[in-house]
Amino acid sequence: MKLPTRPLMLALAITTALGLSAFAMTRAPSSAAGIAASTDTGGSAQGDFGPPQGEPIHAVLTSPPNVPPPVNRNYPAKVIVTLDVVEKEMPISEGVTYTFWTFGGTVPGSFIRVRQGDTVEFHLRNLPGNKMPHNIDLHGVTGPGGGAASSFTAPGHESQFTFKALNAGLYVYHCATAPVGMHVANGMYGLILVEPPEGLPKVDREYYVMQGDFYTTGKYREKGHQGFDMEKAIEEHPTYVLFNGMEGSLTGDKALKAKTGEKVRLYVGNGGPNLVSSFHVIGEIFDKVWFEGGTRFQENVQTTLIPAGGAAMMEFHMEVPGSYVLVDHSIFRAFNKGALAILKAEGEDRKDIYSGKEVDAVYLGDQATGTDRTPVSTAAASAKAGKLTRDEQIAAGKVLFAGTCSTCHQADGKGLEGVFPPLANSSFLKANPSRITDIILHGLQGKVTVNGKEYNSVMPPMSQLTDDEVANIATYVLNSWGNPGGQVTKDDVAKARAAGSAGQPNGH
Repeated sequence: MKLPTRPLMLALAITTALGLSAFAMTRAPSSAAGIAASTDTGGSAQGDFGPPQGEPIHAVLTSPPNVPPPVNRNYPAKVIVTLDVVEKEMPISEGVTYTFWTFGGTVPGSFIRVRQGDTVEFHLRNLPGNKMPHNIDLHGVTGPGGGAASSFTAPGHESQFTFKALNAGLYVYHCATAPVGMHVANGMYGLILVEPPEGLPKVDREYYVMQGDFYTTGKYREKGHQGFDMEKAIEEHPTYVLFNGMEGSLTGDKALKAKTGEKVRLYVGNGGPNLVSSFHVIGEIFDKVWFEGGTRFQENVQTTLIPAGGAAMMEFHMEVPGSYVLVDHSIFRAFNKGALAILKAEGEDRKDIYSGKEVDAVYLGDQATGTDRTPVSTAAASAKAGKLTRDEQIAAGKVLFAGTCSTCHQADGKGLEGVFPPLANSSFLKANPSRITDIILHGLQGKVTVNGKEYNSVMPPMSQLTDDEVANIATYVLNSWGNPGGQVTKDDVAKARAAGSAGQPNGH
């Protein structure tokens, strides 16, 4: 075979390069400001639009999931930002509290919105009642430590520094006081948006969502006040992975809202301190994703990676009404650690686009469907006071059963014929009511006969449940659907857990 001559190879290379260049120009996505992707924004070297003009502006700061209004200015201004550090005890899950360290009293901290070229005068105030010193590192700052070197602030003091916002984009801010990981893990992070001079494309709704991983001394959903566990944090084994600092923070009555026909933009950050987020909205496709919070977007994206200490913006158009579930698609984090939120869209059905039945409620989980979890918190409070009643356990167990067990055993306890045995009027439980605790904890597999029929399926161990959750579920099942009754206590479960499997083959 005769190889092409050197001039021919060069001509082919030039022709190919020109063709690819032309293709790239025709296919290049636009930036947030409508600039072709091949255009160089110039970065910080082109971000100085001169001294601030007009009177100083006090920034509007908002608590999540709310976002301040667009800047709507065609000139650089001096913007004054005042942010308070607040150490406070807040719920991290139903019946569980945690001492958060916050910017502005929320997790994540207040959303900050400025324009590229603005001169930002930043005031950080550490409230007098706080116990720890803090500072702030804004990833949108050009300067040592992102401001951390200039903002170390003791309780009862205020620090001030000034920076010019030279780069457009969506940036994380966080505390950088040693030990940095501990401050971040306790909730000290948020987002600052630096709009390009032309602003961002107009949308109907904007929301602020930020993921974080939390490390508590107790297990997931273990009731009462939980402290920070440094060993879990170092080993990167979070108890919770949450949106906006609390399990269920964006579900039920607190779900995000939209209407069909609207365009929605999400500003999504990841405070970490450890985990990378695989952010996804079940049932939607992102029309555009400004990946890594920068000025370029990708189109038609299903799931986008958001690194710890990073952010992304995404837009999508609502066509079909219903509940859309926001998750970290590292999926056990969503359904077993709390990384789950809801966007509810209202409007007329579009059967031409989607004609299926509603998404299965059990798949979404009790938090996602807005299930009233008051009985769970009531039982936890009574248990703490030493006044827990069987009726309170039954009520709490009903809620927990719906979110954990009803997929297989069904809400009425009748199971699935030939697949999963019934719990209703169960001969298996009547023969030995105490075995239910062992089965929930350690699982069960192999042949069993229930109500005269043989079943051969797998019940996986539910070891992720806390002792009080197992006790409440067991008590609910024993007192429902014609079963023999009885009461299982937290101490009963603790003993069964310590003893291990009582001779039953474990599920897997």
